[in-house]
Amino acid sequence: MAERDLVFMRRALSLAKAQKGRTGNNPSVGCVLVSPAGTVLSEAATATGGTPHAEQLALSKLDGQNLDGATAYVTLEPCYRRSSGGPSCSELLQSAGIARLVCAVSDPHPNGAGGLNRLERADIRVELGLLGEEARALYADFFARIA
Repeated sequence: MAERDLVFMRRALSLAKAQKGRTGNNPSVGCVLVSPAGTVLSEAATATGGTPHAEQLALSKLDGQNLDGATAYVTLEPCYRRSSGGPSCSELLQSAGIARLVCAVSDPHPNGAGGLNRLERADIRVELGLLGEEARALYADFFARIA
C-alpha cells in the first residue's frame, strides 16, 4: 500500500462523511478518480436523495474522458446492479477504463454485492480493505438495515 493510497481513500471517506444523512436509504459513498501519475481527475459523493451514486457523478464530471490506467478509490463496493435498471457503477467504472479499484468495504446489499467480482473478471485490479474499519463505522446503520 502506497502512502498516496491512504491520502486518496481518506479524501473519499471525507466526501462520504460530508453527505451522511442526506442520501435517503442509500449509503453516502465517496469516490476519487486518480490518474496513474497521482493527479485527482474527479471526485464526488452520493448525491442528496441517494442518486446519482458517487461513481456516476465523478465520471460525469469527466465528459467521457477515458481513464486508461487510472485508479478509483471508493468507500463502498461499486454496485453490481441499479434498481433503476440503468448501468451500475461497476459497469460505468469498467467502461471508463480504470485499471485499479481500491475499496474500503464490500457491500452486503443485493444490488451492491458482486460489483468487485465484475471488475475483477474484467481484469481490473481490485484491492479491498483500505481504511475498512473507518468505513464500517460510517456504514454501521446501513449495514444494520441490510442485516
